[in-house]
Amino acid sequence: MKAFIPFSLLIITLSSCGPTKNTVQNIPSDGQHTIIFASCNDPHRPMPLWDDIRNENPDVFIWGGDNVYADTDNMEKMEADYDLVWANAAYQKLAEEAIVIGTWDDHDYGKNDAGEEWEMKDEAQTELLDFLKVSANDPRRNREGVYNTETFNFGEGSVKVILLDTRYFRSALKLSDDPDRRYDAWEEGEGGTMLGQAQWKWLQEELKDDSADFTLLVSSIQVLADQHGWEKWGNMPEEQARLLDVIRKAQANNIIILSGDRHQAEVSVTTVPGLDYPLIDFTSSGLTHTWPETPMDENVHRVGEGTKQLNYGVLHFDFNRNTVQFEIRGDKGVLYQTFTQKF
Repeated sequence: MKAFIPFSLLIITLSSCGPTKNTVQNIPSDGQHTIIFASCNDPHRPMPLWDDIRNENPDVFIWGGDNVYADTDNMEKMEADYDLVWANAAYQKLAEEAIVIGTWDDHDYGKNDAGEEWEMKDEAQTELLDFLKVSANDPRRNREGVYNTETFNFGEGSVKVILLDTRYFRSALKLSDDPDRRYDAWEEGEGGTMLGQAQWKWLQEELKDDSADFTLLVSSIQVLADQHGWEKWGNMPEEQARLLDVIRKAQANNIIILSGDRHQAEVSVTTVPGLDYPLIDFTSSGLTHTWPETPMDENVHRVGEGTKQLNYGVLHFDFNRNTVQFEIRGDKGVLYQTFTQKF
């Protein structure tokens, strides 16, 4: 594994939208620049992929949400579930050898599909930050929501990671009358917010930063896949359109979306008018459980077949060629799909 320098080189506070920080960490370069992300990890089930993830020698590992399946208002239970992850020897080694960051989704938020109404969200935020070993003086310790940024400098180039919080501020969803769907999209003028006013303002400020070569936008739920009847940005079409417009207007370079939640892995690609590169939503979901006997969700944006086997997502950055290679991998390092995009 690669060593890294685990201290802050730069802290930027954006006073216009509340305290936040952008920590820049230098990672000594050996010519390989790898970030792995994954989601949907139930520590009460077998966790077979941590050795495989370690074998990829990642510089950074990103939790994409549903890091545990606590589903509880009992914070002692939630803490115990997080402790089960840390009790896994392979995960302990990964955390020693790579930088670990992340956000949450509903099951580690504390309640299935919950949003801003969840009465235990502040307590659950503390548990997540403790799990990620976030320092006591980090702004997230005294701010509503777990959104955050980290920048990683690899020598040849840099990657900025923007971690969104799609839970703390999210308005109610529209229940569907269709027995094959849980939610339908709100009509124009209906619905509420996905990120909340403060986080939207913060995100726009973060995307003015053009110092990094690539920008990873981590959303616990899918942004582009909007045909299935479960949680997604497409349930709030105006918020989805707003996000795409913010990306289009951003000064940040080469924005890539990472998402989880759906217990399948896939690469979704679309063209955004005014954006001079394809927008990719790379979904990895199912560290411990998927339903391979069921079909993949319908998704007109999908490139390749994807998989419903246990999986994790790998990104290899080539700063000289300005390319990213996306890999969907599983148990024993099996390669399910690869996709390369030049920016």
